[in-house]
Order: sequence, then structure tokens, then C-alpha cells
Amino acid sequence: MSNPDPVVTPIRPDRPSEEIDRVNPYLELLEKQKQAFLDRGISNLKQRKDALTKLSKALAKYSDDIITAVQEDFGHRSPHETILTEVLASQGEAALTKAKLKGWMKPHRAPSSISALPATGKIVYQPKGVIGIMGAWNYPAFLCFSPLIGVMAAGNHAMIKPPDVTPRTSEVIKDLIASTFDEEYIAVVTGEVQAAVDFSELPFDHLMYTGNTEIGRRVMMAAAKNLTPVTLEMGGKSPTIISEDYSIKRAVARIMMGKCVNSGQTCIAPDYIMLKEGKEDEFAQAWSDAVSKRYPTVADNQDITWIVNERHYQRVLSLIEDAREKGATIHQINPKNEEIPEGKRVIPHTVITNTTEDMRCMQEEIFGPVLPVKTYKTIDEAIRYVNERPRPLALYYFQNNKKKADEMIQRTISGGACLNETMLHIAHQNMPFGGSGDSGVGGYHGFDGFVQFSHKKAVLYQLRAFSPAAMLKGPYPKVAEGVLRRVTKMLG
Repeated sequence: MSNPDPVVTPIRPDRPSEEIDRVNPYLELLEKQKQAFLDRGISNLKQRKDALTKLSKALAKYSDDIITAVQEDFGHRSPHETILTEVLASQGEAALTKAKLKGWMKPHRAPSSISALPATGKIVYQPKGVIGIMGAWNYPAFLCFSPLIGVMAAGNHAMIKPPDVTPRTSEVIKDLIASTFDEEYIAVVTGEVQAAVDFSELPFDHLMYTGNTEIGRRVMMAAAKNLTPVTLEMGGKSPTIISEDYSIKRAVARIMMGKCVNSGQTCIAPDYIMLKEGKEDEFAQAWSDAVSKRYPTVADNQDITWIVNERHYQRVLSLIEDAREKGATIHQINPKNEEIPEGKRVIPHTVITNTTEDMRCMQEEIFGPVLPVKTYKTIDEAIRYVNERPRPLALYYFQNNKKKADEMIQRTISGGACLNETMLHIAHQNMPFGGSGDSGVGGYHGFDGFVQFSHKKAVLYQLRAFSPAAMLKGPYPKVAEGVLRRVTKMLG
């Protein structure tokens, strides 16, 4: 999940000499964890399942604290959304992982290879060591606990840096972990910008980052200095394409969940709509009808989550104003025409039609309840438009014809995709979640999370009585080169 407008000190390779000489304040903790990992050895199935059980119970114990903290950090957030997305989603992932972990941990037999006969091979999954996890503010608990579940399942130790934008939730996460686990196994460090910079520069065995693409680049640069492998989960502009023959009303009903949850502050929220030229007004009216029914009041609606802080609130408002000034048509949905009280960071759902490419809403990730609309003449034009831009984290396509739907999936590249739905692919724990290009590196969740945070060790088992190595020692027969050349040509 991403933060579309971060204010973070650049992580630079050309830092002043006094900064280079400065000892990283978290290095001692990392070294303590690495030593504990070596001393304890590779954990077994029971130890890992017990740890996941402890985490799930801690989530239940601290659920009220999480709800309260998130509420305070956002100013207001629907408690229903917090329970579902922060607590239950994490507990569900832990339960699925526990149920399947035994099978995941078993060595997998590799298919036979003619070039290695008569030997056989196995893939053995081993922990990497100490994993760093950098969470994101839009789902401040889930985006720490979800990767942690995969890290624990793979047998690693972990250090977590929750987001500084939601400090109250970060403190609850710190208390939850400290009261549940030994610091040498799992630890949480909190702090603002410099803390995040220091954390990203630690020599972890793997680093998981969720957030903005630009900061993701800097995290990757910092990790590269230590040859630390990374998993980056970022965002981008996820398109929602409605085919010409698909019901606008039905599409709107299914897009609503993706754009309304957390007031659109989700990395895989539908970012903009693409539909057949001439259907813009029909879409705007259908969206207005659906939103008015869902949110009949705006000013004091307990189901509406606020924009997380004033800076982001002003950023989203500026996207709307920029489009208005450049000639777009603004459809703001405020059924009772209420005035939003000062201090309440509520933005009524807004559809923007007659968009042009110079508008910021068509260039920047929205991360709010604003939905620009772009039209196409042919579906090929829509596909080309998507492919010419940075690869999105998600793509949504509404199409009745399965063959045409599959064609869209084959011809576009995105981190994930849904057909006739939005966002729910992240809830499918047996599928990987991740991006491509600007939207991310690597993927996790379920088995893919276990694999992402494991080292896949290749192990070859040779016969005791025979080894082809005995035939490959010098001096080579004179005819060997000719035979090898002929075999090369035969295989060409």
C-alpha cells in the first residue's frame, strides 16, 4: 500500500562524512537478533505455529486498542473498517498459515533433469535470518502484521518499523509485540523520518517495504549497499475499465467497495475509470445515485473515514481544484448539500469528467474519494493507454464475455487483476499479492509469503555407487570434443 505524497529525507549514497561516521542506533538490536537466530537454530513446525497462535491471541487482546488508536490517528475512521481490515484480516491470514504450514515446510522434490541423472533433487525451504518490515499508514496495523505472518512462518526473526504518520497505532503495535514476544525474536522501533532512514540502512537478511514508489526507490538504494534483498509493495494508478456492453449500474455497485473503504486511501483502490466514449454522464449519475444511498449524509457520517491528515486532505482537494481550473467537469456528491465543519477532513465523493492528460488527477495516484473518468473509442485504445504508463498494482475489468476478459488480462501487465470485481484479490490468501515495475518487486501472502521470506535451497542427492563426475576428469579423450560439437548441432 502506498503513501502518494511522502515527506521523507532522501536516503542518499553521498551522505556527509559526519553522517557516515554516525553509528546506526538500531544496529545493536539487529546484531542481538542475528546472534539469537544463530543460537536458537532453525525453528521447527511447532515453534512457528505456537508463535502464530500467540500473535493471533495478542491481536484479539489488543483489538480495542488498535481500533481506538487508528481512530485517533485518522481523526475518524469507521470502526467496522478497522476491525475488518486491521484485525480480522490479520487473524484470518494467521489461521490459514497455521493450517497449511506443515505442508509448506516439507522439502519439495524437483523434477528429474537429464543433465544430472541419475541424481535426484529437492527444494528445501530455510529461513533467511532477520527480516526488516516497514509498514504503511493507510492500514497501519495490517501492513505490519500481514508480512510478519509470512516472516514468522518461514522461521525468521523480525524488526518492524511502523509508519510515523499514524504514531498512536505504532505505539499500540510496539506494546502488543513487546508484551507477546522476546525482543531478540520480534522487535518494534518507532520514530519519525530519521528513524525510517536508519532502519532502511540496516544490513537485514531481507527487507520488506510498503509505501510510495519514490521512497521505495530510496529504500532499494539503501538496501543495495548491504546486498539486502527487498520486497517492495507500492502503488500507482490502478485503472478500472468498463466494457461497452457491461451494465454501468452493475459496475458501479462493484466498484463502490473498492473506492469507499478507507475513503479510497488504499493502494489498490480503483484510481480512474475508463469507459466507452459518450457514457460519462451515465456513469456520473449512477455513481451519484449509489453514493447518495450509501452515504445520505456527509458532514457527520460515522461510516465515512477521514483523510488521514491535513497535508493529505489539502493534496486531494488540490487535485480537484486543478482539474476544475483546467476545464474538467466536477460532480461532487453531497446529497443534502451540507457544509463540512472546519477541522473535519471529509471530502465528498467526487467524479471528474472531461479530463485531460495535463491534469494532476490523471498523473498522480489519487488516494482519496475522487474518481477521474477517461473515455476510449475502442478497447484496443484503452489497452494501449494502460500499457504506455507505469505498471499499476491492480487492474479491474468489467466484461461479460470471458474470452474478451482473458484477452485483456493477457494483453496488459499489472501486479494483480480482478474481473468484474475490485480489490478482493488481496483477500484471496492462496494467491500472491505484489506489484510489477513501479508498483512493486516481489509478492507475498499465504504460501507466496512463506516462500518470499525463505531461502529456497537446492539439494542434489547422488547415488552411492555411481557418479558421472568420474567420467569428466582429464585427460579428455581426443574424440570427446568432436562428439560434443556434434551433439550441440543436433540439439540446435
